[in-house]
Amino acid sequence: MKKVSVRTSDRTQMLDITSVVQQAVDESGVQNGMVTVFVPHTTAAVTINENADPSVKRDILYEINKVIPFDDHYHHLEGNAAAHIKSSLFGCSETILVENGRLQLGTWQGIYFCEFDGPRHRQVWLQIMGQ
Repeated sequence: MKKVSVRTSDRTQMLDITSVVQQAVDESGVQNGMVTVFVPHTTAAVTINENADPSVKRDILYEINKVIPFDDHYHHLEGNAAAHIKSSLFGCSETILVENGRLQLGTWQGIYFCEFDGPRHRQVWLQIMGQ
């Protein structure tokens, strides 16, 4: 398992970590298999979505913040209940196939670390399996 550090700069943010994941696959020497990307935080997540047009991630964050507002009379005492809800909806892991040493993503797809309670120092855990 490889642990990668991520630093976020905004309260909500989507960071494209596709190249970081591909670099880890390259370093592993695995040619065919899969990589699981896991986020060990309850107020962050990982997702796969378009990485060609930056307005897509802006639109995603705009809508998720509108649907799940930061302050909506939540009972959680830490003041970050919205971040916990967003994290649960997005999810804490993604598994990507690896073929010939390359991540098997669609033409427009990228892997995003999703911050919902930043800015923070975070970790992403990568488990690369195969041969």
